[in-house]
Amino acid sequence: MKRNVKFAILGCAVFLFLFFAAAGWYIVKATPVGSGYTAKYLCSNVFVSGRDPDPVFREEIVPINPLARFIDYRIDREKKTVTADAYGGFFARTAIYREGCGCTLVVGIGEAELRAQRVIPPEGLQPRPVPDETLAWPEGDQGPVDPVGLGIDGAKLNQALDAAFSEPDPEGRRNTHAVVVAFDGKLVAERYAETFTKEMPLLGWSMAKSVTNALVGILVRQGRLDLSQPAPVAEWRKADDPRRAITTDQLLRMSSGLAFKEVYAPLHDAPNMLYGSADFAAYAAAKPLEGPPDSRWNYSSGTANILARIVRRTVERGEPDYYRFLYAELFDPLGMRNAVFEPDPSGTFVGSSYFFATARDWARFGQLYLQDGVWQGERILPEGWVAYSTTPTGGVPKRQYGAHFWLNAGSADNPAERRWPDAPTDAYAALGFQEQMVIVIPSRKAVLVRLGAAAPREAWSTNAFIRDVLAALP
Repeated sequence: MKRNVKFAILGCAVFLFLFFAAAGWYIVKATPVGSGYTAKYLCSNVFVSGRDPDPVFREEIVPINPLARFIDYRIDREKKTVTADAYGGFFARTAIYREGCGCTLVVGIGEAELRAQRVIPPEGLQPRPVPDETLAWPEGDQGPVDPVGLGIDGAKLNQALDAAFSEPDPEGRRNTHAVVVAFDGKLVAERYAETFTKEMPLLGWSMAKSVTNALVGILVRQGRLDLSQPAPVAEWRKADDPRRAITTDQLLRMSSGLAFKEVYAPLHDAPNMLYGSADFAAYAAAKPLEGPPDSRWNYSSGTANILARIVRRTVERGEPDYYRFLYAELFDPLGMRNAVFEPDPSGTFVGSSYFFATARDWARFGQLYLQDGVWQGERILPEGWVAYSTTPTGGVPKRQYGAHFWLNAGSADNPAERRWPDAPTDAYAALGFQEQMVIVIPSRKAVLVRLGAAAPREAWSTNAFIRDVLAALP
């Protein structure tokens, strides 16, 4: 009996040792990601969007960051930095703001070196577009036109906006910040939550992937990239590396075969890349193949960041200040004067996640695609680019993904086989992590924008939003 008791005590001791060792290992690995997320998210929302940090932390960070209850943050408005740490000062991470390119987490590079980094040209990005209140949107900044004059049911449209901002679920919050509706090239409705304005740039999360699509498209139009050729990725150049066969098209379609896990929890690829890496593209490019290119579809933020670095390197062959290209070729022609694409510590814009724009500017971006890539008579995207981007990628359930855009192609005869059952099959969208969205519906001549931070994301229904707005349109 005594021998059994000794074995039982020893077993318990071993179990407790392993348990606490594993818990300690998890804390050491996971907590820097939690503090990094907090520092970066607050920095951007304070210094790019101009928001109050306390409700941002309480309403948008705490509900989705399991470590937030252990994290404190400090904001230095003079230096424009945010530092977050946990457990009374451990695992500190700092994000810094730089004019013109937003916030970057200090990881793998010193703060002084990061501040000395040349992302924005020394002379800045001037001249930038200025608001013109004498012209109607999208060319200018006049307010919404009277929707009734366009055959729109004004009462139903207001009801759709009321529903978008309502909070019917006590277990979750929609946290809608802004809604914009454009019809037939005209701004017909917009609404903002308290403290939010039409001049406030707001985060789109993975809507940035669709902006990256546009930048790749511009380089294709200029003859500087060929989608069918192997992607120009330095890490894959060895003759015996099977990844060298991956094309730019396969990166855009998320069919590269790379083993990147899009899981937003500590110790997984997505957060490790965004909050623990100095070079996001290098992190993703180091992943091995889990299958031959085009053999499977795997949604991947890492893929988008590889494309972002391809854009950067391609532009830098002809001009040192590649950020100027982003603005001169896309944002400025569209009048997206408040657009901000934030870079990672290596200086490459984060093509997967970190793009800020006002709700009206997000709608301008959607309008560009509705107009087949043409803006005020000038072709921004190459001919056929929108059709290419909205062609379903093989092997994707419900035919719901194209080239960095989500689709509703599904089945015309079976709504259950569509991503949004109550939307037309030609609808497509740029979508973000917390139900940020730019929805383009060519058959209804509509662009719908919703910005916010649903927590959980199931608190928001995109299908209901589309259904309610379309019910108001002629």
